[in-house]
Amino acid sequence: MEKPVLVVLAAGMGSRYGGLKQLDSVGSHGQCLIDYSLYDARRAGFETVIFVIKQELEADFREMAGNRISRGMNVLYAFQRMEDLTEEVDVPERRSKPWGTTHAVLAARELIQGPFAVINADDYYGPEAFRVIYDYLAHHTDRPDCFQYAMVGYHLGKTLSDNGGVTRGVCRTNQDGLLESIVEQQGIQRDGDGGRFTTDDGQSWVSLSGNTLVSMNFWGFQRSFLDEAQARFPTLLHRALSHLPENGEVQLPVMVADMLDRGRAQVRVLSSGEKWFGVTYREDKPFVVDALREKTEQGQYPEDLWA
Repeated sequence: MEKPVLVVLAAGMGSRYGGLKQLDSVGSHGQCLIDYSLYDARRAGFETVIFVIKQELEADFREMAGNRISRGMNVLYAFQRMEDLTEEVDVPERRSKPWGTTHAVLAARELIQGPFAVINADDYYGPEAFRVIYDYLAHHTDRPDCFQYAMVGYHLGKTLSDNGGVTRGVCRTNQDGLLESIVEQQGIQRDGDGGRFTTDDGQSWVSLSGNTLVSMNFWGFQRSFLDEAQARFPTLLHRALSHLPENGEVQLPVMVADMLDRGRAQVRVLSSGEKWFGVTYREDKPFVVDALREKTEQGQYPEDLWA
C-alpha cells in the first residue's frame, strides 16, 4: 500500500487578505503558517507534500517556503491551469477566476498514486488533526461497493474570525459518525459562542450553535477520488456556470456531496477538539503570530521548525 501524501491548496491570491497570505511570515525564523501545519503533518507520518499553486508563483514559493520545507519533507509542485479539464465546458470569455478546490486537487492527479489528504495553505489545523487523518488513511481502503473517505470535523465556535465572515462547510452526520450532508455556507460571522449568517443582505439572520460540526477543508481520500472527480467535474462545472457564469466553481464539498447523493462514497467524520486559526483577513495576523509564539514557548514547536 502506498504511503499517504499531503496535498496543500495554495493557488489563491488572498483577495480579502490583501496579498499572497500563504507566504506571509508568522514565525520568528520566517516561517509561514503552512510551515506549522507541515511540521505537524511530518510528525504524524506524512513524508511527501504536493503544493498546488499557480505556475507563475513557483519561484516565490520555492524561495519563501518550498526550499525551507524540503529540509524535512519531499516537496512536489502541481499547477492549477484555467484550461485544464474544461474542454467540454462553455467557458465565459471574461472568466479569470479558477474553478474551485476540486479543480485544484485534480491538478495534482498525475503525482498521486495512493491515499492522500488535502488541506488549505492558510489554515492552522493542529497536530491532532494530522494524526487522526494519517491513521485513517494508513489503515483503510475502498470497499468494492463504496469508496471510503474521511474528513476532520471542527466545532464552529472554534473556527470563526473576529474580523469578518468566513466560509464553512456545515455538516450533518448519522449515529455511526458518517457524513450525511455538507452545505458550503458563506459569510458566517461570530455571534457570542456561535455564529450567524444572512442570505438577504441582513434583513434576517440564521443562527448556528457553537457546537455545529463544520468542515475546514481537511479531507482524506483514496486514489479513487481523483478518477471519480475527473469524470464528474465537467457536469458539475457546467451546472455551476449555468447559475453563476462569472463565479461558478466546483468546491470539494460540492463534489463530495454529489458522491454521497449517488451512493458512491462514505465519509467518516474524524473529530478534532483543536482551535482553528488562520489568516482570512489581514487583521487576523497579530492573533496568529501571538498564538504560534505561545505554542512555541510551551514546547509544542521548536523556534526553527526545519533546522
